[in-house]
Order: sequence, then C-alpha cells, then structure tokens
Amino acid sequence: MRSKIIVMFLSLAMLVPSPAWAADRGALFKVTSGAHTLHLFGTMHVGKADFYPLESRIAGAIAGASVVAFEVDPMTDPALMAGPMRTYGMNAPGGDASRDMPAGLKARLEPVMKRAGLDMKLVEMFKPWMVTMLLGLHEYAALGYGPEMSVDMHVAKLARTAKAFVLELESADAQLALFGRMPRADQWRMLEESVAMIETGRQRVELDEVIHAWRNADQAMFDKVALRLESDDSVGGKFFQKVLLEERNGPMADKLAKLLGEQKNSVAAIGALHLVGKHGLPELLRKRGLKVERVY
Repeated sequence: MRSKIIVMFLSLAMLVPSPAWAADRGALFKVTSGAHTLHLFGTMHVGKADFYPLESRIAGAIAGASVVAFEVDPMTDPALMAGPMRTYGMNAPGGDASRDMPAGLKARLEPVMKRAGLDMKLVEMFKPWMVTMLLGLHEYAALGYGPEMSVDMHVAKLARTAKAFVLELESADAQLALFGRMPRADQWRMLEESVAMIETGRQRVELDEVIHAWRNADQAMFDKVALRLESDDSVGGKFFQKVLLEERNGPMADKLAKLLGEQKNSVAAIGALHLVGKHGLPELLRKRGLKVERVY
C-alpha cells in the first residue's frame, strides 16, 4: 500500500508544472541597523545568460529597495567614459609607446595578442595596463563570458524596472585613475605576468575558480580565492589586492554605512571579490558596529 501511495504522489507531481526556480549565486549579506536593512550582493563584471534569473531573496530585495548602489552605474553612457579612458588608458599620440617595453616581451606578446584577435598596434595606442585588461577580457570571452551580460548590468536593469534610485559609490574617472597612477615599469611587469599566465593556462584556471565560486555561491571557493589574492606577491597581484580591493573598500564601507542609516531598504551590488577575506566589506561593516549576516 505504501509503495502505491508513493507512486500516486509521484504521478501527480509529474502533472503539476514546475515553478520557476533559481539557484543561489555569488554572495549575499544582510546588513541591519535598527529597522533599516541593506542587502549586500556580490556580483561579477561579466556574465552569461544562464546566470539568470537571480534567486528570489536578492530579486525581491531589489524590487523593494528605494536605492540600489553600484561601484559605478553599468548603464552609464559609454561616451562619458571616453575622456577618462583617453587620460588614463591611452598613450600620447606621435611617440614610440613601446620604447620601454622589456626585452623579450614583444616576441611573447605577439602570439598571445594574435590568438586573442588583437592587433599589436594596440600596444602603441594603449598603456600596458590597458593591454592587460583587454587580454583579460578575451580570457573571459574564451570561457563564454562577456561584460554585456554582466551581473551588474542585470541588477541595474532590475533596479530601473523597480524605479529605485541608482547610486554610484565611485566614479569611472576615480577607478581609471588608480591604474593611471601605476608606474609604467610596473604596468609592463603586470603585462608580462599576464602573458606568462596565459601561456601556461593558469589565468583561465584562476578565472574559472572565481566563476565557479560565483555560479555556485561556493563560500569555500571564495575563501580559497581570497587567500590566494592576499598571498599573491606578483606586481599585478599586489596591485589588485592592495589598491583595487583594500584601498577602495574602506571608503565604500563608509558610504554603505551612511546609505543604511538613511534608507529603510536598500541594496548594494558590488564585485564579489570586494566581499571576501579579512579586508572585505562585510568585515569592515562589522567593525563599524553594524550587524552583518551571511545569507549565502
């Protein structure tokens, strides 16, 4: 009799349409102070169609938020980026921009650029740090991910649908200026390191770890990535950890604490790597006396 009942329920279940279901993605923290709540969501600056839809807790938080904050609004008119990009990312016209390229780098860079579909003329046009970024985007693209499907972009569209106010915690100019202040010798060294990682396949392995962590809301993998970043003593690694993460996290934590104090329900969608490790935003917000709960 028991087996017949089980079979009956299984048969009925097959007749009922399955509800839309979405897995946990990235990292989600609930930050509270009194009756005010801020959902802190770790995003990726690239994406893929099967990242979406987002699960109901973060989707609901966005739908009910009065303010949704980003590092920089991903829907900003690209034309507004042209000025800062020229200032910080492009070489002055007319000069020999590769004159100080380290010996031996050109021979290694040419095949890497060719495989990425990038013209070596870009090395004359862009500063070394920018060439590094272009190669990094290609590595993501080779794995099937692109900025046009970024999690930030998806959240920004949801925020606008919900008629939430979109708040920028930083500016594109300030972000690009961090790269612009990097000594040129360090920029070349960072490019060399990137080429070496592409040659060995290590770069895709590390990118895939981050993607896996985000796709599966894998806390253990995020912790592994955080430890790797904190112990990386390469020029590029130290710049990423000390400048792009730690230097920016303090001011962002201050702004998030202010946002929490001003708004009853808000959301902050910020690159997931800003949320991990002992210098991550959740830890900084705890140190500011706020209650921080990890949802996933």
